[in-house]
Amino acid sequence: MGVPRKKRGDTGGGVPVGPEEMIAEARKAFFVMFALLAVVWLVQLANFADHYALSRDHAVVSGDLGTLPDILVAPLLHWSWAHIESNSGPLFVFGFLAAYRGVLRFLALTLLIAVSSGAVVWFFEKGDVATVGASGLIFGYFGYVVVRGLFDRHLIDTLIGIVMGASFAYLLTVAVPGTPGVSWLGHLGGLLGGLVGAWLFRDRRPRTGAGGETPRAVTGDSPQPRSDLYKELDDLGLL
Repeated sequence: MGVPRKKRGDTGGGVPVGPEEMIAEARKAFFVMFALLAVVWLVQLANFADHYALSRDHAVVSGDLGTLPDILVAPLLHWSWAHIESNSGPLFVFGFLAAYRGVLRFLALTLLIAVSSGAVVWFFEKGDVATVGASGLIFGYFGYVVVRGLFDRHLIDTLIGIVMGASFAYLLTVAVPGTPGVSWLGHLGGLLGGLVGAWLFRDRRPRTGAGGETPRAVTGDSPQPRSDLYKELDDLGLL
C-alpha cells in the first residue's frame, strides 16, 4: 500500500519543509527572539531601578511553596548588568536556532524548559538560595538544537547540532555539581528539558522527497541517503 503524496511545502502540521515556509518561520523566529530579548532587557531596567527587588521577590527558592509560580518568571530576571549581558548573546543565538523550524513548537518548548529548570532548582537546591536568570533557557535550547536533527531526521539540523555541540561543549562544565557562583542545577534542569523537548516535539510526519515523492526507504526500494541531503540543501536554496 503506497504512502499518500503531499505537495512540496505541505507541512501536515509538522515542521516547514519548503524554502518559502522555512524562510517565513525563520523570519518569525528572529522577531520572536528579538521581542523576548527586548522584554528581558526592559524587565532588567525596571529591576535595576527598584534595586533588584523583582529578583528578590520572584526568585525560585528550594522548598518554598510561595515561589513555585515564579518558576515561569524567574528566567526573565537577573542579578546584575554583567549577568544579563553574559546571557543575552547565547539566549538569542540558541533561541533562534531552536525556533526557526516552527515558532509554535518553540513556545511550547520554552514553557517546558522553564518548568524543568525551575523544578530541578526547587526540588534539589540546598540552602536558602534565590535563583533567577535565563541560563536555564539557554541550556535547554542548546540541548534541543544539538539533538533535534536526530529525532526529526533532518540532515541540515543534524549538522547544525554537531557544529553547535562541538563549538559550545564547554557549556556543559557549568551544568555539573560543584560549579561555583552559578546555579548548575538550573542549567542541568534546562538541559534535560531541552533534550526531552526534542523528543516530545519531534516531527512525526513521513518524510517526502522533492516534488512530493515518497522516499525509497519508505516504499521498500534501496535507500539513497544523499538524496535527503540534496533535498535539504535545495529547500534552503543552496542548490
